[in-house]
Amino acid sequence: MGDSILIVHGGGPTAVINASLYGVINEAKKYSRLDHIYAAKNGTGGLLREDLIELEKVPEHKLERLLQTPGSAIGTSRDQLEQPEYDRMVEVLQKKQIKYVLFNGGNGTMDACGKLYKTCRAKGLDIKVMGIPKTMDNDIAMTDHSPGFGSAARYLAQSVKEVCADVKGLPIHVVVIEASGRNAGWITAASAMAADEDGVGPDLIYLPERPFDEDTYIEDIKKLLEKKSGIVVVASEGLKDKEGKPVVEPIFKIGRATYFGDVSAHLANLVIKKLGYKARGEKPGLLGRASVSLQSPVDKKEAELAGKLACEAVMNGESGKMVAFERVSTCPYVMKPFLVDLDQVMMHERTMPDEYINENGNGVTEAFKEWCKPLLGAELPKMISFNE
Repeated sequence: MGDSILIVHGGGPTAVINASLYGVINEAKKYSRLDHIYAAKNGTGGLLREDLIELEKVPEHKLERLLQTPGSAIGTSRDQLEQPEYDRMVEVLQKKQIKYVLFNGGNGTMDACGKLYKTCRAKGLDIKVMGIPKTMDNDIAMTDHSPGFGSAARYLAQSVKEVCADVKGLPIHVVVIEASGRNAGWITAASAMAADEDGVGPDLIYLPERPFDEDTYIEDIKKLLEKKSGIVVVASEGLKDKEGKPVVEPIFKIGRATYFGDVSAHLANLVIKKLGYKARGEKPGLLGRASVSLQSPVDKKEAELAGKLACEAVMNGESGKMVAFERVSTCPYVMKPFLVDLDQVMMHERTMPDEYINENGNGVTEAFKEWCKPLLGAELPKMISFNE
């Protein structure tokens, strides 16, 4: 018998996580020394239970559907892992003769990837382990951006643009749109990409990198209401006050997984209570990471490439690393992939740098827009209004 390769999905899925899976499978099929291309069913729990999916015989016409399928086609998880679980993983890998392991996920998954790599090394085992970045939140360290972000950014920018057009046509209220992002405001900031020369974009953007002050927020709204009667606000789910406490108490928390309270409803209610003005909250939630119709083609291409390169790397003897992207040029957009040590990635959260946030802390800079623009793919549709 020969060796086998295993891919594990971890954390929240994205619109392109299956494109990375497609990249892995297509690359792995090139190596005759691989007996099986396994996937752990529903993440690390599937590996611990020896519940593996065989993918080497799936026909190409079915594999191609991965490129247009959101969620995780093999299942993912947010399992809490300790050293006994890593020891058990190694037992299963040896039993199944799996010599190559690929983890596709975000910060928590890269931490698990690194710990499995170290466990294998400590036991003197020649098992190659590699990380494939995935997160809509774009908060993985050491890479210019992560697969999953571009599509989520395009979804939010387009959705906010459409809401802005709606509010422009019926300018009678303040609309607060809540965006994903626990501690990093990349997705929230991407809403700024709604605005181009047609001027249809959000009025205020609040990021978790800046302490949120309710009085300042109400003053921002009050000033805008002196000029216009319809306002669109985009706010991160992870907004915190100056003491670092969430502006809305989380309704549930386990490990790194936090179920935030309804920030958009809270901010809308503040407007109603303090200004006596009509307001409402909107929360795209899972729609933002599951939209294939607004998938960024750039994001899909890079996600597939990340999977391919991760597979190629372990088959060539690399281990303990993650595929990452370096920005060579923004205009024209040129990206160069490279490998980075997992130790530099594990649980190091990448937040928005100061130069991407405006001075008042209620918007983004042109530098951010320039950085973000190529990741969304083609320009958003232009809109028009005669109701100035």
